[in-house]
Amino acid sequence: MRAFVLSGGASLGAVQVGMLRALDEADVRPDLLVGTSAGAINAAWVAGHPGPGQIEGLAELWLGLRRNKVFPTRPLLGLLGFLGHTDHLVPPGGLRGLVKPHLTFDRLEDAKVPIHVVVTEAVSGRELVLSTGSALDAIVASASIPGVLPPVDIEGVLCVDGGVCDNTPISVAHTIGADEIWVLPSGHACSLLNPPVSALAMILHAVTLLVHQRLVTDIAKYEPIVDLRVAPPLCPLDVSPADFSKAATLIERSYVSTRDWIEAGQFDGAAADMLEPHTH
Repeated sequence: MRAFVLSGGASLGAVQVGMLRALDEADVRPDLLVGTSAGAINAAWVAGHPGPGQIEGLAELWLGLRRNKVFPTRPLLGLLGFLGHTDHLVPPGGLRGLVKPHLTFDRLEDAKVPIHVVVTEAVSGRELVLSTGSALDAIVASASIPGVLPPVDIEGVLCVDGGVCDNTPISVAHTIGADEIWVLPSGHACSLLNPPVSALAMILHAVTLLVHQRLVTDIAKYEPIVDLRVAPPLCPLDVSPADFSKAATLIERSYVSTRDWIEAGQFDGAAADMLEPHTH
């Protein structure tokens, strides 16, 4: 059984669109999908549009995104958050408004391709895998960065970004029973010339650096026991995960990189690959 595992990464989720396009052209399609954060948004698209050639619709979605759509700023809300009167800095309407129009199923169990969404229980930090229930709530919760966006109530449990506990949930795909796992990492900004200048950009950049290290560890753990195929992340990469204006470039670069990787059949030695920078 073949699984696609899609990691989080905010604006760097556009990288996965190029990967998905190359996989689609190679007739590599999933039997199930596991997604976290931005990867959950992309996985939901694939789960609802499984036929060949459908990735172009996802590309159009990413090409239309801008930071103020996803993370609309509200100075008063930010001030209230700083003063401890609210638990978030950005209202959730932007993210919900982005996800809802593009969902083709109301409940996760109704997706054309089985989809599993990873979220984090806000209080305990426990990993939760959602396979049934409201698709909109699950995906929004999985992408709700703690402190930036408010937690989402999932059947009485407050849930936040799945990347907090498992940004690239290879373990979930393995537990479900996948024996061929294609990992689509969004990567991290490995070659920024200057540190991020806004609080949001700094938070997102720090998170992507942390989860990259978790991915390296997980690849080393699961590579000996499953057929693990990790699409090459982009590096050098100087795009902040808070910058949504570079989607076209990210999509094209990752498409070319992944297409070349598939044609070369370079599926072995994934752990070693992840430790070395890619230059596509």
